[in-house]
Amino acid sequence: MSQPNIKFIATDMDGTLLDENGQLDAEFFALHQQLAERGILFAAASGRQYYSLLDTFADIQDQIMFIAENGTLVMYKGEELHSSTIKKADIEQIIQQARQIEDAHVVLCGKRSAYIETTEREALQEIEKYYHRCESVTDLLAVDDDFIKVAICHFGGTEQHVYPVINQAFGASHKVVVSAKIWLDVMDASASKGTAITQLQQSLGFSEQQTMSFGDYFNDVEMLEASYYSFAVENAHQEIKALARFRAPSNRDKGVLQVLKALLNGEERLFEQQS
Repeated sequence: MSQPNIKFIATDMDGTLLDENGQLDAEFFALHQQLAERGILFAAASGRQYYSLLDTFADIQDQIMFIAENGTLVMYKGEELHSSTIKKADIEQIIQQARQIEDAHVVLCGKRSAYIETTEREALQEIEKYYHRCESVTDLLAVDDDFIKVAICHFGGTEQHVYPVINQAFGASHKVVVSAKIWLDVMDASASKGTAITQLQQSLGFSEQQTMSFGDYFNDVEMLEASYYSFAVENAHQEIKALARFRAPSNRDKGVLQVLKALLNGEERLFEQQS
């Protein structure tokens, strides 16, 4: 097939661009410079907090797009381009329901900060990986902020222990998505990485055929659907592999970087559509 005419690239972070230790390979920055020189806009599209992403890309934070909190907050050069908030009344119901799930740890995500009640060490260590601006409070229901997401961590697995309860209660009115093995997110019904990308396509003037994205889990579904060049990394959930048109090597093998190099070098080997 002919070389794609890519104008916009978005990638998930954990399990996709980042390695198995949650680290970004330094080689990315040289590749990003080459992408920028060709007029290709790069976006970090993640369930992570905006402030966490800023830290990861500190050296180029004014050069890339941030599709944070699974698409509920889109930032570029320090300016908010889009957000999807949840009503305070809905937030209260979600938190109260989540509190009933044994061993669940709730993160209330606002535009200014994330908020937690848990004091368990293991949970705090997990939460701080993704939320670099986080406040401990005695009562989440007393917090004042513009809320964009409720994230729930369960070390036993959210697909089994959290999703059935939360989806039954809020699946008809909100977006409920298993974003990782031990994480689940509750957002506004219209919110997703894909919604954010579709809005960017309209506002910035690039097409689905000029969009490339990479993902590994269910919070990446809409993003992959909004991109003709949709890549699942080899370590992705099987349903995501089935959805994506193309396959990239695993995050352990720097799969995203391999595809970016192939794109920059004019290679076609990684742009063969899955059968």
